[in-house]
Amino acid sequence: MIELNIFSTIIDWYMSNINYFTIFILMTIESTFIPLPSELLLPPAAWLASQGQMNFSLIVLSATLGCCFGALINYTLSYYLGRALIYRLAESKYARFFFINRAKLEHAENYFVENGNTSTFIGRLVPGVRHLISIPAGLAKMNLKKFILYTFLGSALWNTILSALGYYFGKNQEMLMKYFDELKYVFLVLGVIFVLYLILVKGKKNKKKS
Repeated sequence: MIELNIFSTIIDWYMSNINYFTIFILMTIESTFIPLPSELLLPPAAWLASQGQMNFSLIVLSATLGCCFGALINYTLSYYLGRALIYRLAESKYARFFFINRAKLEHAENYFVENGNTSTFIGRLVPGVRHLISIPAGLAKMNLKKFILYTFLGSALWNTILSALGYYFGKNQEMLMKYFDELKYVFLVLGVIFVLYLILVKGKKNKKKS
């Protein structure tokens, strides 16, 4: 209950102080191990954009840069602390404060192992995985340039669609959630198409080398 009250306080403060900087800061937090839902952050800002009070593109850019910065925090901590210490922290009583446990971390790591480096792109589109996928990337010591690229692309796609929903349906919460639930599957399909494209390009390059 204490955790929920804190998150509620943060959201209430944000609703009274929506600007590009607060979007960046809270999306940075959202992309670390603190599960602050972007579904509550971007639609209200995008709705203000629809009223001419903010710029849609700057909202998406601020959110995406925040996602990348937060993901880099997770990546760096995991890279240098190592798997044993990260899992030990996940099992501590403090981790429960952030709704993290060993099972969630294992789920994110298995997801990374199954999908490889591109999981940092796909994982940004999967609720429950998106804010933790950078941890196994750091543990695996994934190439930093690829990590930033895939994180940026996945975050930009997520933030654009989420903001678009807020732009057009921000005042109608029922319709917003209806379209959001349906579009979650679209996110996954787009992610799979992107991975297939990468596999195809890599296959062509390997053929040329041989």
